[in-house]
Amino acid sequence: MQDQLLFVVSPPRAGSTLLQRMLGAHSQVFTHPEPHLITPLAFLGYHDTVDAAPYDHVNAAEAIRSYVDALPNGEADYLDALRAYADTMYGRMLATAPGKTRFLDKTPAYALVLPFLAKLYPHAKYVVLTRHPLAVFSSYAQSFFDGDWIEAHRYNPVVERYVPAMAAFLRERPVPICHVGYEELVSNPEGELERVFAFLGLENEPEAVEYGDKEMKAGMGDPINVEKHKRPTTKSLHKWAAELAHDERKLKLARDMIARLSDEDLETWRWPRETIFDALEEASGKKAPVPVRNDYTFQRRVMLALRKGVHVDPRGVQLVRRVRYYCDVLLRDSLDAR
Repeated sequence: MQDQLLFVVSPPRAGSTLLQRMLGAHSQVFTHPEPHLITPLAFLGYHDTVDAAPYDHVNAAEAIRSYVDALPNGEADYLDALRAYADTMYGRMLATAPGKTRFLDKTPAYALVLPFLAKLYPHAKYVVLTRHPLAVFSSYAQSFFDGDWIEAHRYNPVVERYVPAMAAFLRERPVPICHVGYEELVSNPEGELERVFAFLGLENEPEAVEYGDKEMKAGMGDPINVEKHKRPTTKSLHKWAAELAHDERKLKLARDMIARLSDEDLETWRWPRETIFDALEEASGKKAPVPVRNDYTFQRRVMLALRKGVHVDPRGVQLVRRVRYYCDVLLRDSLDAR
């Protein structure tokens, strides 16, 4: 199965859904919205553990390590078992698409378990997508936190987590890697796509750039921009700069985030420290971008308001717990009736 697998590695909101749509428009490539198959496997206790679980995960981790150590080939046998599970899941999904020879998995969370993924699938192909770090965070905050950078960073410091993890992967290159920059992808989509297809050993199909002409199952990914267009566009390249130029609090947080990154990681990411804020000067005279308003962003605004209310007022926590209790009772009675 390994020679049929393609992983797109990127942080959330780096444009990976756009790349997925274009690659998925190739006649030989089949894809499915963010399956999240690999991440749970990385946290079963042998390679890494979860912080909490509805079972004794500490003892489970000790037990699986002892068990794997006793296997004839140790970790290799364990990886074979995990790979058999993933192969079955990938293979049977691919079999639902006659004529397709490659399965594309684009799940941003994999970027944080890359050492494990490389061990599990050392012969798969990896397309690593990077983008200006502040453009990534701006898009992340706009998409999931209604533009609230402070709350978005408190919930998930995306830049500080993903840039070092992916930069180390790009430098070490433990697997076959094709590095794609988002800025180059949208500026020269035909050339970049031809380069990726060559890396994958696929015939170039230039029409795949017109991804909007191909249907793809809806799911997790870009809830705002990619469906607006039929092909790549450069319109959003410097929206982050216009946003920061009009908000000192966001700009301070942005400078703090970049300060926490190493020069080596920024160079690997193709955004060296000395040029990373260049677009800010050009954006000072531009209007701040208008937040997108659609059903998805409305749902996120409601969820954020409820979350803040719950954590600010202790009565909110009590109310949510009470509602959960009644829901559990209703579901329990339904199960008992069966």
